[in-house]
Amino acid sequence: MSAHAHPELTKNQSLVFGSLSEAGGPLTAYAILDLLRESGFRAPLQVYRALDKLVEYGMVHRLESLNAFVACAHTGCSAHGTAAFAICEQCGDVREFTPDEAIRALQDWTGTQNFKLARMTIELRGTCGKCLEAAV
Repeated sequence: MSAHAHPELTKNQSLVFGSLSEAGGPLTAYAILDLLRESGFRAPLQVYRALDKLVEYGMVHRLESLNAFVACAHTGCSAHGTAAFAICEQCGDVREFTPDEAIRALQDWTGTQNFKLARMTIELRGTCGKCLEAAV
């Protein structure tokens, strides 16, 4: 989803989203702050406020295990509320995907357990194919 799909983005939200989009991988809030200091960012709170809204809009995802954020690779993430990521522990590559069958199974489980799901992020940690090939 591009920044212009949400015309209500503030300047700070647009700058944060742009930083994540250009990064091509996950960034911590402090890394974003460092990138945006020349654009007037002075405090982590400015970055976190922008990130909170971008996550709410489904344009950015938080990678819990890395305590970092990544621009959404799919349109419509805010509609299904679930993101899945394969994270390479060697090169740091992060790939977003949608495992529909697994998501349905987890949603079914929450229904049978009377558990109200707020959000779901699936993170797979391991080694990507490129790193596996390089190790051979």
